[in-house]
Amino acid sequence: MEQFDYLLAVALGLGLAACSGFRVFVPLLAASLAYRTGYLTPAAGFAWLGSWPAVAALGTATVAELLGYYVPVVDNILDTIMGPASFIAGTILMTSALPDMAPMVRWSLGILVGGSTAGLIQTGTTLLRAGSTATTAGLGNPVLATLENILAIVGSILGLLLPLLMAVLALAGVVWVGSRLRQWRRRRAARRASAVYPEPAG
Repeated sequence: MEQFDYLLAVALGLGLAACSGFRVFVPLLAASLAYRTGYLTPAAGFAWLGSWPAVAALGTATVAELLGYYVPVVDNILDTIMGPASFIAGTILMTSALPDMAPMVRWSLGILVGGSTAGLIQTGTTLLRAGSTATTAGLGNPVLATLENILAIVGSILGLLLPLLMAVLALAGVVWVGSRLRQWRRRRAARRASAVYPEPAG
């Protein structure tokens, strides 16, 4: 495999893994269909992802996930469940996109790049939903759910058709979410410090 092919494979896996941070099953379904139709060739050991049973199961799970985020309370429950699931999905998507590599290398990239990317973006969306629930009593959650659905679907399509572009967008998203998380942690640490050591009156 040429270096450019390696780059495309990594970009493909990264883009799809990032989308699994918005919705776990949408990019998995996209990859499954791509493998089923022969548009992509899965890595060794991942042929099952392109089987008809996998397509059917992922299709059903995708519809349930997309609709579930419009149900109050259920959306926050899904965020709790989908946190670990997004890490697993990102790992699978990255690893399955890297054929012709040693298994150790593929799985290392899958976990460190794919899983971490998906997990970071999922953490960001979870915090946004928690903030929306607290500030709008959940009324803003359907809008957020619609945005996440669109990002997951459009991102998955772009990941398959324009993997390099999607990889750049994914990296930009990771940097942005990471910076926002650092700011949030600093603000929370400052609030805790002020609560423990309040400024003297007068």
